[in-house]
Order: sequence, then structure tokens, then C-alpha cells
Amino acid sequence: MSEDVATSAEMPVSVCDSSRPAALPAEAATARPPAYPSPAMQPTQVGPCGIRFDFNFGARIALPPGQWRVRLSDGETGNILFEADSKEALVNSTKRHFVRFRVEIWKDREPVLEHDYDAAERDVLVQLPVGTLGDTIGWLPYAVRFQHLHGCRLTIAMAGALIPLFRDAYPGIAFVTHAEVRAERFYATYSIGLFFDDVDHVWQPADFRLVGLHRTAAGILGVDPQEEPPQIGLPDEGPPIDGPYVCIATQSTTQCKYWNNPGGWRDVIAFLKAHGYRVICIDRQPVHGHGLIWNHIPHGAEDQTGDRPLAERVRWLRHAAFFIGLSSGLSWLAWAVGTKVVMISGFTHPHNEFTTPYRVINYHGCNSCWNDPRHRFDHSDFLWCPRHAGTSRQFECTRLITATQVKNAIRRIPGLGRICDA
Repeated sequence: MSEDVATSAEMPVSVCDSSRPAALPAEAATARPPAYPSPAMQPTQVGPCGIRFDFNFGARIALPPGQWRVRLSDGETGNILFEADSKEALVNSTKRHFVRFRVEIWKDREPVLEHDYDAAERDVLVQLPVGTLGDTIGWLPYAVRFQHLHGCRLTIAMAGALIPLFRDAYPGIAFVTHAEVRAERFYATYSIGLFFDDVDHVWQPADFRLVGLHRTAAGILGVDPQEEPPQIGLPDEGPPIDGPYVCIATQSTTQCKYWNNPGGWRDVIAFLKAHGYRVICIDRQPVHGHGLIWNHIPHGAEDQTGDRPLAERVRWLRHAAFFIGLSSGLSWLAWAVGTKVVMISGFTHPHNEFTTPYRVINYHGCNSCWNDPRHRFDHSDFLWCPRHAGTSRQFECTRLITATQVKNAIRRIPGLGRICDA
């Protein structure tokens, strides 16, 4: 018998992780990150003999009083994950990411239920954490791929401010906020996120730092990991200004994400303007920082910063010659609308983000700490630098990226004849 199930009542089994409490259907919120709505209090599917089951946060089975035998297996591999006798039980699989579960139940030694996971024409919920523009853009195509693969009726829960980006592009998907989720409807639920401390791979089959920020959704949902941008369902209102221009975004949520070369932005902006491009900064904030460290809009850029509608950002990006940014949400938005992206990042490894031929990283210095499972990112530390904090090497991952590197990446963009070798 595999120890791959958390159980309660009279189930005489061991739990895979003895430090993790048994996860009852009504207690699932205590065994998962708090960023998502809870599943229904009891399994949503009704079987024979008073049995209830579903696949919301893993396989869940509720058995009424009686003499039962229950077996839970992986329909893809044939591995038996759990098998035991009981008089009454609540069973919840340890794995909460996609598994093609097979449920078999006997009562008084007679088979009463055989169910192979089948989401076709059933309601499935994929829920994304709120407040993450780039993550949502990267993950959404894998949820769409899940719908195409299984033929399910898909609901995606996300931040309300982001729903207008996608709703009209995907009329066959219901987009809702977390508050609008009605958990009792769903045959299956999957939560997409960055699970830093998931050492037992409960929520993800592989550590997201090893497969990439967006491709982790493919593993969680059991679909092809090949990347593709989502469709953006906003109308095209035409260029916001006349003449060629480049959009940039220089701000981020933590200093390690910034381009920390002190003269980098100034030199690149001067280079672009010398060759006929206006440079438009579309960050939310013109100034951002913490304590003694504050980052200002670069000299020479035109200020289109502010907490403005995403539709306005989409309009600027769609008609830009290209975009220069960091490992942040606006880079993902530029990728989604089809704009060429020059991405400057050293704290992430290139596989962490979408593929762009204009990625800029300097391997001569320390790099890629974000994708190192030995380092747990600290969201509360604005100056997080796990390897060299407080030393002369702090933030060298981007400080050593030169303006020359970025200019050379720009020169590789096809059709930019006005960018010469000056």
C-alpha cells in the first residue's frame, strides 16, 4: 500500500508526511496555501450507496458507515496510491496537482463504484492568485490547453482587474473573481502558484524554479509545457502618438529585479533618441523604493507613468517598435500583445521567463539566484540578495549588465534600420 493519501476516521494507514495533519474535505484550507478559495465542504459528486467523491484539491472520497474497501490509483501509470478497509472514512489524496485518478470502492466485498477521472462536459475550476499580472499571463494558456485536452466546462478565478484582458478573447471560458467562486459546482479544482516550500511536491510535480515560472502551470495541470502567449481581448484603438517610439518599464517590487547599472538606462535612452525614437516610460510609479534606496524614472524618458487602466498599457505596447523591461509584469504583457521584448534580468535564469532572442544577462557575475532552490525568496526584504547581501557584490547580477550589452540586443531586432552601429 502506498503512503500517498491523507485520511481520517478509522482508516488504518500511515500518512506520507507524519508532520502534516490529515486533510479532511472540510479542513482543506488548513493544508494548502491561503491564497485560494476553499473547496466545497463535502465532495460534490454523488455515487451509489451514499458515497461522495470529487477531484477538488486532489481526489476526495467520503464513505458513510458500512464495511468498505477503497482503492485509489493513478490511471496513467497503474500505480496503486492507496488501498485500505474501513467502516467509515474521509479520504483525501496527498497530491493536489493533476493526476488521472481511478477510484474503486467495494462494499461487503462487492464492487459498488469504479470511476476513472473524466472531466469532459464537467465543471472544472483553475484558480490563480490575485495581484500577479505576469504570472497570470504566463499561466493562462496552460489552463486553456487543459480545457482543449479534456473538453471540460472551464472556470478561471483571478484578480478582477485582469479579467477584461481575456474575457472577450475566450468566450468559452467563465472568468470570475475569487469571491464569485461557487465551490459546490466543480468536479475538479486546480490551484496554480509558486509553491516555494512544497518539498513533498503536493501542489506541483516539480519545483517551479527548475522548470520556469510559466511552465510550472503545465506540470500542475498535466498538459504540454510548450509556451505560447495568451490572447488579449481588447480592441486596437491605434497608436497613441505619431512617429516611432519605444516603451520601457524600469520599476519593480524588489531591488534585485532592477537594472542596477547606475548609468545604463540613461545611456540606452540617449542611444534610442539619437536614432529617432521617442522613449515612453509606462511604469505604474515614477519613483519607487524602500528606506534609503529609491529608483526614479530615467533621465530622457517621457513620463506616461501612473496607475492607469491596463487597456492603456496594451495600446502603448501594441504600437511600440519594441519594449525594454525587466522580469516583471509589463514584459509579460508586451509578449502577450506580440511586441518584441528586450528583457534585462540577472537574478532569474533565462528559462524562468518566456523565450525572447533579446534577453540580456551577464554570466560573468553572480546570477540566477531566484531559480536556485537553496534560496527562498523573501518578499518582505526589498534588498534581498541571498548570496552577497551587504557586500560589494550585492546586485552584481544586473549591475554588470552594461549599456553596450543592451544596445547590442537592440541591434539584433529585425527591421530597426535606424539603429546603427554608432
